Amino acid sequence: MYAAAPNEKPWTVPALLDAKRGGRKLVMLTCYDAGFARALDAGGVDLVLVGDSLGMVVQGHGSTLPVTVDDIAYHTACVARGLARALLIADLPFQADASPQTALAASTRLLQAGAGMVKLEGAGHKLEVIRYLVEREIPVCAHLGLTPQSVLRLGGYKVQGRDDAAASQVRADALAVAQAGASLLVLECVPTPLAAAITADLEIPTVGIGAGPQCDGQVLVLHDLLGINSGHRRPKFVKDFLADGGSIAGAIGAFAAAVRDGTFPDAEHSYA
Repeated sequence: MYAAAPNEKPWTVPALLDAKRGGRKLVMLTCYDAGFARALDAGGVDLVLVGDSLGMVVQGHGSTLPVTVDDIAYHTACVARGLARALLIADLPFQADASPQTALAASTRLLQAGAGMVKLEGAGHKLEVIRYLVEREIPVCAHLGLTPQSVLRLGGYKVQGRDDAAASQVRADALAVAQAGASLLVLECVPTPLAAAITADLEIPTVGIGAGPQCDGQVLVLHDLLGINSGHRRPKFVKDFLADGGSIAGAIGAFAAAVRDGTFPDAEHSYA
């Protein structure tokens, strides 16, 4: 089990860029309560995300769309109480970032609840939102590829960037969110070569989920890592680390080790 060195400092936003420059893989997991937050912190997880995935794995909804700012703020406060070293990121739920002003109001609540960064999905008009937040001292994590809040428009949870035109758009969007001021980028369900190209393009770190091993870090939903049945189809990129780890602490430690040594994700858990 991971044990932080006595002089190991808490993660900060500037430390993310240092990690990329130093070739240190970032380990990220979702979390929704204080108890698991303590386990993730002790297990060496660098980034903890209060994701709107809670709508599906905690609340039992069929998508992330019903999740509210109140929901995220509540769980962010719970998780914050359990963390000492990991950087806490909170999702802006569906339509909370529809305008710069609504995004600012929601983000302020989430930072006051204990988050150190907010995450939002997409590019396009979201570039103005990113710039607006960053100019007001709110760090932003962008999210491209499969964006679950777009599930109705996309017609389901599908791999993005398969053809040349779509890949070019995702790559252009990645450059745009970085130029707008995002400090971190989550890439979800994109082919491995596309994620590798984006990772090489950007100065900011990328964190993959179903995006191959060449991202600067990896993230999974905690319930998926533990093999908990959320009532939804299990994506290809999910691996049950509890089966091999033998305990919750073992599963978290095994995930962190596999990300750092590059053995996860392998081809079985990636898209060509």
